[in-house]
Amino acid sequence: MILITKKQKDYELLDSGNGEKLERYGPYVLRRPDPEALWEKRKDSLYWDNAELQFVRNNNKTKWIAKEGTSRNWNIVFGGLNFSIRPTSFKHTGLFPEQLPNWEWTEEIIKNYELRIKNGKEGPDHKKLSKDSVLKKISVLNLFGYTGGATLACAKAGAEVCHVDGSKTAVEWARINAQLSGLEDAPIRWIVDDVLMFLKREIKRGRKYDAIIMDPPSFGHGPKDELWKIEEHFLVLMKLCKEVLSDDPLFVIINGYTAGYSSIAYENNLKDIMKEYKGEIEKGELVIAESEGDRLLPCGIFARWSKNN
Repeated sequence: MILITKKQKDYELLDSGNGEKLERYGPYVLRRPDPEALWEKRKDSLYWDNAELQFVRNNNKTKWIAKEGTSRNWNIVFGGLNFSIRPTSFKHTGLFPEQLPNWEWTEEIIKNYELRIKNGKEGPDHKKLSKDSVLKKISVLNLFGYTGGATLACAKAGAEVCHVDGSKTAVEWARINAQLSGLEDAPIRWIVDDVLMFLKREIKRGRKYDAIIMDPPSFGHGPKDELWKIEEHFLVLMKLCKEVLSDDPLFVIINGYTAGYSSIAYENNLKDIMKEYKGEIEKGELVIAESEGDRLLPCGIFARWSKNN
């Protein structure tokens, strides 16, 4: 399966090739490296050179070169949410546009489930409910939540969310995005913690979640310098996640950006941890479509499980 993000009012992929991509975020065009763009550019060099912000490497040092008058922090609307865009020294912008189809998928699942509840059709234990029945909100756990795109999408749909990331800066950025999106009062727990340590504590507390979203990086550190290596800790992560799932989960998503990994590996893990539940698994690539033509830029992989209706 290929999940495609297409042009929006405040975002588009203008061109790609020769190891770079050219994107528009609101009023500004950004030029930055992308190793997946192993083809020729379609637009000429003058078009590329006109970008307001260009990410460059020089002797192991990196920086953004900005044209005079270009802001280094601005806001855009994307996927019905508001985001603060801040180009970082790691070439990131604070937004991963290719995740939009996953956000839309989670929103649809949450809204459809709540609609069934309101209509008195079904509860978590599959028993018939009266229209006056009141149930707790769907609980979503977003691990390695970064700047909060998935968190805000789920909160907007009506879920309560626990957002966990090892970076205080990322969590603060996510909270700003929540404020910009009018979700500052939404039921979101903002947690700065090592993901594995957090999960172990949640298991001791007996906390359960109806859905889990995760975006495990290749390598990283927690707030107390806890080490994360995907090749060493991913299977531990899967086991811990299984223990915090509720008795009747709605969905689980694993996103990946680590080079050399396949969505099949993620699918195999979902088959193991979700074998006790009735549902279906989808897997594939996350891509962004160029705004002109039919070319797609590969951006990541995913595997996701959802409960059978």
